[in-house]
Amino acid sequence: MKEDMSAKDEAGKASKQDKQLKRWLKREKYEKELRKLQEELCDLQDWVKSKGARIIIIFEGRDGAGKGGTIRALTERVSPRVFRVTALPAPSDREKSQLYMQRYMAHFPAAGEIIIFDRSWYNRAGVERVMGFATEEQTERFLDLVPKFERTIIEGGIILIKMWLEVGNEEQERRFLARIEDPVRRWKLSPMDLPSRVKWFEYSRARDRMLEKTDTKVAPWWIVRSDDKKSARLNIIRHILKQIPYKKLPREKIVLPPRSKKHEYDDQASLKGRRFIPEKY
Repeated sequence: MKEDMSAKDEAGKASKQDKQLKRWLKREKYEKELRKLQEELCDLQDWVKSKGARIIIIFEGRDGAGKGGTIRALTERVSPRVFRVTALPAPSDREKSQLYMQRYMAHFPAAGEIIIFDRSWYNRAGVERVMGFATEEQTERFLDLVPKFERTIIEGGIILIKMWLEVGNEEQERRFLARIEDPVRRWKLSPMDLPSRVKWFEYSRARDRMLEKTDTKVAPWWIVRSDDKKSARLNIIRHILKQIPYKKLPREKIVLPPRSKKHEYDDQASLKGRRFIPEKY
């Protein structure tokens, strides 16, 4: 009887997920809207370079919330020299002896740069707290100090945007199972992913405490539900663009010059006998 009920529960969950997937944004519409937003990001890039603006965008959220995919959508059509993605590994022994913020500040933007933190100093409020890498005293001290730190950043002329991606329980489970079963996604499973699944409510309480202490008027958190990854990506990019007072700058018309025939020779014949890779495709 219990097995029958379990089978019915699984069937009900699968049916619910199927209906949800059908409601989510279709790829054709997503790609069309993404293209428009990416053109605007190119305009933003021109403005940032011209004005020497300095911008930090923080992406935080549960494991499997879609941070990586959102960052790829945000950066795939712009220059990596302007939109610089920073995803720091676990701190070294030397970094552990430094001030906590020190290793993040080394990556802060110079003029004409947008720094995107794929996880940030808020590790202390989340994974470090939940997994026991930081004490309660260390975490609470961090939460007391970080609003002052962020106010200093902003008063120093940096635009700071903090994004929190909130994925639901069932969708996180589905994404983790996909990572386990799909060889090309398995690399996404970090040592913290499976423990984070077990400690769902501990992460929820850590999130709530973080928001309580650091969601300020000066540096607010912007939350987006990310079960529908495509919609979330578009909404996030659109919101980021609205948080920055950029303007589309006029561009000079570009003319492609003709190839000069000066020093002309058969530059393909000179490649004969060199090693080319096999053309299998």
